[in-house]
Amino acid sequence: MEGGMAAHRQLPTPAPTLGRPSPSFRLRTESLNTLRLRRVFDLFDDNADGEITVKEIALALDRLGLAADPAELSSTVAAYIPPGHAGLAFDDFEALHRALGDALFGAPNATGEEEEAAEEEVEEDMREAFRVFDEDGDGFISAAELQAVLSKLGLPEGRSIARVREMICSVDQNSDGQVDFGEFKHMMQGITVWSA
Repeated sequence: MEGGMAAHRQLPTPAPTLGRPSPSFRLRTESLNTLRLRRVFDLFDDNADGEITVKEIALALDRLGLAADPAELSSTVAAYIPPGHAGLAFDDFEALHRALGDALFGAPNATGEEEEAAEEEVEEDMREAFRVFDEDGDGFISAAELQAVLSKLGLPEGRSIARVREMICSVDQNSDGQVDFGEFKHMMQGITVWSA
């Protein structure tokens, strides 16, 4: 495992930003990032063996309605799987996650044009994520839609419509009983998992 981890340590650590916040999904608190990333890891680890394989990642993405090209997914993930292992341990997953965050959203010290392009990419990614939850395409996430997605993911919150309604209420700023894109975006900016 040590040999595989050495390659991960060569990744540059993003420098902290000053002034305007980074246009990425990064949280300011690393411990919260790690906690949320651990939940994602556990969700992907379908057989709970402490490693996630390419097959398990593909299954989780499929459950979310985000089909991925198996060959492309395999080539991306394989570089982070240590020799002699079938999948990614949490540390490997965290390194992959960090590298993907930097590749998708850019380093935090981007120029004005790069920041604008990154913000547009983030906006489009958020819209795509919103569409996963907005199953009927009406521009709102209802409690029933959220419950359906949580159930597909096998999350215990999906078993209780009362719990799902509580989740909706926690982000429903205009108290209409559903989540619009603005509310979803505000929530995502506060809780997403890209690690700093």
